[in-house]
Amino acid sequence: MVFVTAGSVQDRAAAPILLGILSKRFPRLKHLWADGGYSGELVTWAKAALSWTVEIVKSLGGQRGFVVLPRRWVVERSLAWMTRSRRLTRDYEGLPETTEAWFYLANIRLMLRRLEPAA
Repeated sequence: MVFVTAGSVQDRAAAPILLGILSKRFPRLKHLWADGGYSGELVTWAKAALSWTVEIVKSLGGQRGFVVLPRRWVVERSLAWMTRSRRLTRDYEGLPETTEAWFYLANIRLMLRRLEPAA
């Protein structure tokens, strides 16, 4: 799911809105992984409001350079795939909805290229 907000909206502030939408769309969802920026109130809110557990994936102590972190690499890889699309490498759009649409189009393009050709 894609949820684009204005640059003035903090990710932590938008997270409950996104999680509320996700809970309706994916009712069987029960466990999430998030980075350290979401620790604190979001974890307790998700447990109380949605009965979800949010596992925070933190950097390793004394980490130097690039280290693959559990589950976090999936998000980093997916974002790297999306930045291959020229329209998503910069902030060209004036509306968040337009950026969301381009994100979905880039994903559709990616998946279509992965389909095996018909015989």
